Amino acid sequence: MAPTGHTLETVGPGATLVTAPLRERNSVSAALMFKIGSRYEAEAVAGVSHFVEHMLFKGSRRYPTSKAVAEAIEGVGGELNASTDKEATVYWSRVPGDKLGQAIDVLTDIVHTPRLEEAEVEKEREVILEELRMYVDSPADHVHTLFEEILWPDHPLGIDVAGTEESVRAITRDDIRGHLDRHYLASDLVIAIAGNVDHGEARDRVALGLEGWRSGEAPGYPPARDLADGPGVRLMTKDTEQAHLVLGTRCVSYFHPDRYTIDLMNTVLGEGMSCRLFLEVRERRGLCYDVHSWAGKMADTGTAGVYIGTEPAKVQVAIAAVMEELHRICEEPVGREELDKARELIKGHLLLRLEGTGALATYLGSQQLLLGSIIEPSEIVDRIDAITAEDVQRVAQETYANQPLRLAAIGPMKDERALADAIAWS
Repeated sequence: MAPTGHTLETVGPGATLVTAPLRERNSVSAALMFKIGSRYEAEAVAGVSHFVEHMLFKGSRRYPTSKAVAEAIEGVGGELNASTDKEATVYWSRVPGDKLGQAIDVLTDIVHTPRLEEAEVEKEREVILEELRMYVDSPADHVHTLFEEILWPDHPLGIDVAGTEESVRAITRDDIRGHLDRHYLASDLVIAIAGNVDHGEARDRVALGLEGWRSGEAPGYPPARDLADGPGVRLMTKDTEQAHLVLGTRCVSYFHPDRYTIDLMNTVLGEGMSCRLFLEVRERRGLCYDVHSWAGKMADTGTAGVYIGTEPAKVQVAIAAVMEELHRICEEPVGREELDKARELIKGHLLLRLEGTGALATYLGSQQLLLGSIIEPSEIVDRIDAITAEDVQRVAQETYANQPLRLAAIGPMKDERALADAIAWS
């Protein structure tokens, strides 16, 4: 696997710039990435990071309206967007290679000099409330929120990234401005650029865009707390045609030596159409349309789990089938052929994902932002190839067998005790 060929440099008042030239590409992608997300927020203003993300597209000093912001990028054939999660907020643009300067100018201006007009704050509040309601009306999405609530009780990690209706209604313009002042610092910023780019030219444009930015030490976040013993269930009884279930627990962080092992274990269990869960629960038993697993990692913890969408009458047998597969991966070493197939799937997904300029920029920037260094894809491949069947079994045991499980469910079921019994590890 070819190296990314990136260059790393400190620019302006302490920002980190990483570029990866792909001169044969027609496009270039730029991402401004801040180490701030929902886990940093107080409950009273939960969702403020997401609210800020929305507001920065409403107008800035040089682009005074949302229309002007959009036209500045779309008018040169590009695209502009952003995302907020638990530990990072990202603003990105993809434009033709000769329009990088325009993208950097727009991104730095909307982030550093947003207008934050009171009338726009109130309009965007209603937009975000509608977004929250949309997810509540989608049980397949909302069940993940319920799962996080029982996995992280009384903790910012247990609250939806977009907040709650109560907290979004309470967020003020001053809260938004204070959030920007505390967290949007040049010293806490990574700018990642990949595609048709020259590092020297990018450095000069970025330095110009960062003029007047402040540096400093951004606040931290409350660490993850231990999970209480025993199984836990969160049931939302609702008249739905399908039952939606999320079963899982916590896993290792992205700093942990086993971070690639849990990815490999998860791939064997529930990634793709040739994984165990798909073949056994869907194909052989016909218990559901959608069943898959995931492993998500954060700085000091992570989550691992399984989603099942099934007929309400089949809930108990579907959970039992998933539990059988969890027991199996904990109690039996994965065969060589199956393990090698999972390795190739992970490596192939990594290679294919990094072909896009946007994905490469995000890959480089997120590693620098969250890990403090960039691991080349070839090194990740070497680490994955070194994982043994015994490693996979050990990590599966440490994740699913040695920790209490949690289950969130939405559907017409009423017996919470039966659900708790179904996930009891025995």
